[in-house]
Order: sequence, then structure tokens, then C-alpha cells
Amino acid sequence: MRLSKLASLTGAAALAAVALLAAPADAAGPATHPGLTWGKLADGPDGTVRVGTGNAGNPYQGDTPASAVLPVLCLTVDGSPVPDGITPGFYEGWAQGTVAASRPVRGSRLNSRAAADSVCQAQFGAGWRIAEFHDGHYGPDLGSTGGWSFWAYGDLPANTRMWTYINDQNANPWN
Repeated sequence: MRLSKLASLTGAAALAAVALLAAPADAAGPATHPGLTWGKLADGPDGTVRVGTGNAGNPYQGDTPASAVLPVLCLTVDGSPVPDGITPGFYEGWAQGTVAASRPVRGSRLNSRAAADSVCQAQFGAGWRIAEFHDGHYGPDLGSTGGWSFWAYGDLPANTRMWTYINDQNANPWN
């Protein structure tokens, strides 16, 4: 019996070591740039939620100091079709998946996109990543992308800002 417990503990320690080795290196040092944050804008049909900049997000320069402690807006894309009651458009696309809020982290820990993605993967598993400003899809076969907000499945806290990534502006903590 003791041997099986020891084997379980040894296996858990090995998995923890692998996770540490797989984590992005912190060679860049702490992030210092203000980062973009989004919030929950609305609840929708069939367990969906709309997230976006709202009145507080600044996708051009960031809106929240890296010293702030906030959840990361995490997304997993699984190709979910648009549910009835949502009509995707440029300003409120469909993310084709599910969003969730991570445990709160200090923005200075987000010194790269890989570091931000690792927060989501550590909490929710493989395939999860930080949500990106342009993750909303619309148009024929959802072939176009927009910005500012998107719909996805999920349940998010109200009145909570969450770290969000933008791929074409310097508005991330690591910029």
C-alpha cells in the first residue's frame, strides 16, 4: 500500500517538474506596460456571454497598469456554431468556443503571450489561451474577423476587468 502511495507521489512530482520545465522562462523580467482589459458586457442565449472593451478598454495603449491583479480572459476555440439569437457582426463577432476567467494574476507576470497563455492552460488545460481582441468572427462561414467585443459560451463575473491580448497594437503588459 505504501509503495503505491509513493509511486503516486513520485508521479505527481514528475508531472509538477514537467509543468515547471514547460512554463515559459521569465528571462524577460516583469512586464511594466499598461495592458488591455475587457469585461463582461451581456449575458446571451443558451449560456453565452458577450465580452469586450466597454467604456474602459484602451486597445491602443492599454488601460490598466501592470501592477494590477486581475483574471486573464481565457478562450478555447472548438468550432462551436453560432447559437440562435446571436447575429455576429464586425463589432460583436462569434468566438466559436468558450471563455472563462482565470484566477487573478498580477499583470507584471504577463511578460509574453506565452506567459499569458500558460495561466489559462494551467487552470483550464491544453487548448486554452488568452483571448485576443480580434477573436470574434462574422460573415459568410464566419470567415471575417472584427474587434471590440465578441460572443462565446461561458459564465463570467460581472463588473470584473480581465487581461486581454491584442495582436496588432502595443497595448499588452509585455509591450
